[in-house]
Amino acid sequence: MFKTAKHVIGAVALATLGTAAVAEEMRIGTASLGGAFYPLGQSISNVVNAHAGGDLTMVPIVTGGSVQNPNLLAQGEVEIAITNNNLAVLAVAGKGPYKAAGPIDMSAVAALHPSVLHMMVLADSDIQTFEDLRGKRVAVGPAGGGTLGFLNFLLPLHDMGIDDITPSFVSYSDGFGQLTDGTVDATLALSGYPAGAVMQATAGADLRFIAFSEGMLDAALAQNSAFRAVEVAADVYGTAEPGTVIGVNNMLVALNSLDASAVEAITRAIFDNLDELRAENANARQIDPAMSLDLAIPLHPGAKAYFDVK
Repeated sequence: MFKTAKHVIGAVALATLGTAAVAEEMRIGTASLGGAFYPLGQSISNVVNAHAGGDLTMVPIVTGGSVQNPNLLAQGEVEIAITNNNLAVLAVAGKGPYKAAGPIDMSAVAALHPSVLHMMVLADSDIQTFEDLRGKRVAVGPAGGGTLGFLNFLLPLHDMGIDDITPSFVSYSDGFGQLTDGTVDATLALSGYPAGAVMQATAGADLRFIAFSEGMLDAALAQNSAFRAVEVAADVYGTAEPGTVIGVNNMLVALNSLDASAVEAITRAIFDNLDELRAENANARQIDPAMSLDLAIPLHPGAKAYFDVK
């Protein structure tokens, strides 16, 4: 669930909150702990605080994740946020999980790293493919996160529904904790990689990726062009075999009403200091600046001003 800036978790964020009052404090919506969005949001905040100049500062906010974040923008709970490319398209159109609220007047600030759907079990589990999740206890991330959106996409593709599993709606950290202690049979987590929750779990247990049955990943990609196949090498998590997973690119988004000069300053702070961001955050090493010029929704005028000059 959304937490205000007073509840931000992390020493860097808390240190930021202890500074004097500022004219523009941007709250960046991330996700639950244990995934990739929160640490990336924290690292982006650090770079913005160091290089944006003036009175502009940023703090990372723990949220439900990529599904919830566009709604938090619309509600004024955050000023900038991370979401998935496919969800950004739905939010702007007022479709899918944003149908009730209607179209959200937002645009892209920048392309970020890809997220992949970690579908993982203990190495000795009898669950081999997605279909084997039928009748099993499955940690599916928080209710507002992107994991559940992917699950709701994949279940019908496999002639299954949410009632065919026993879902556990918990943070990624708790989900992988439940996997290693035997509370659930499998854990799903849409996250950049390496994900902190998975790394923590592999410190005390051997994990394995759940596979797609022959032809099912191709069928999923054919239904939604925003998704792509990603191979996670075995050495990322110390698995016996690499995992072939479904993934989606992510983007930084903001309302069109957000001051263009502030957005330009944020964009400049990030991309003029990308080496610094990459040194601090492993997922940032996957950011390709060129991807920001080929996004599924238009760039915010402030971001466009930066990239037009570059």
